[in-house]
Amino acid sequence: MKDKFLCVMAGYDDNTEKKLSDIQNKLYEKGFVGNHTKDLPQHITLGSFPVNKEEDIVNLLKKVAKETRQFEINFNHIGIFGGSQVLFIAPDTNYSLLKLKEKFGDSFDWTPHTTMLIDEAEIVFRAIPIVAEYFKSFQGQVQTIHLYEFWPTRHILTITLEQ
Repeated sequence: MKDKFLCVMAGYDDNTEKKLSDIQNKLYEKGFVGNHTKDLPQHITLGSFPVNKEEDIVNLLKKVAKETRQFEINFNHIGIFGGSQVLFIAPDTNYSLLKLKEKFGDSFDWTPHTTMLIDEAEIVFRAIPIVAEYFKSFQGQVQTIHLYEFWPTRHILTITLEQ
């Protein structure tokens, strides 16, 4: 039980989901597997919480969704971090995204990103040109908030932000 946790994630409109998934699928087609969790919607992680806070977090998600309008974000770069073991696509940080993040914890030292691959550094380095080949800057939209429990993965709730 101590390894379990809840994770709040910002989700995207269908077009953004498809663009990001298509790029990740190019990696899979080229034989990259990675250590990241599969079968999740593309997302930006907003916060992690202990599992005994599930009811509180569900209530918070419902409240935040009623108070938050869907908003646009501009994806304009790729990057790596985590000892060069995480390859990601990232949006510019804007006021709406920071405001949403702050509902689920401090944004100090937080980098909004969507993970494409987690693996050993040498494998991530080989994947960068593939992501770079298929990635072009684009505008997307944050439309939902997801709540998952991890290990094993359990979807708890997806809620749509106000339009």
